[in-house]
Amino acid sequence: MLRRPVESAQFTSFVWIDLLRRAGVRISMDGKGRYLPSHGLQEHHCRAADNIFVERLWRTLKYECVYLHAWETGSKARAGLRNWLDFYNRKRPHSARGGLPPSVVYWQKNPLTQPDQPEPRVA
Repeated sequence: MLRRPVESAQFTSFVWIDLLRRAGVRISMDGKGRYLPSHGLQEHHCRAADNIFVERLWRTLKYECVYLHAWETGSKARAGLRNWLDFYNRKRPHSARGGLPPSVVYWQKNPLTQPDQPEPRVA
């Protein structure tokens, strides 16, 4: 179950976490089932580690796209966001990735899954 709560802090409270644990629910705070101790975050008072990266994406989206446009309709806004996200993933340089866009880094790590490549043939 994925939830987008109105007040997300309630879902990291001791009461909520204890309820989940007693119900046998495996809690993942960063999408990999762990916290980020390398960032100095402690389990009992840490913000969800995966949220750090998502919040950065939303901030970038707002400042580089949303705040710069005044779309007249929802469909124009949707198209504008789609175009920006495509740019962000395929063309925008990322300093944390050696200046490469995320899609280039991903396909370098997973060359056989790239959709443009023909499937390898077995002799």
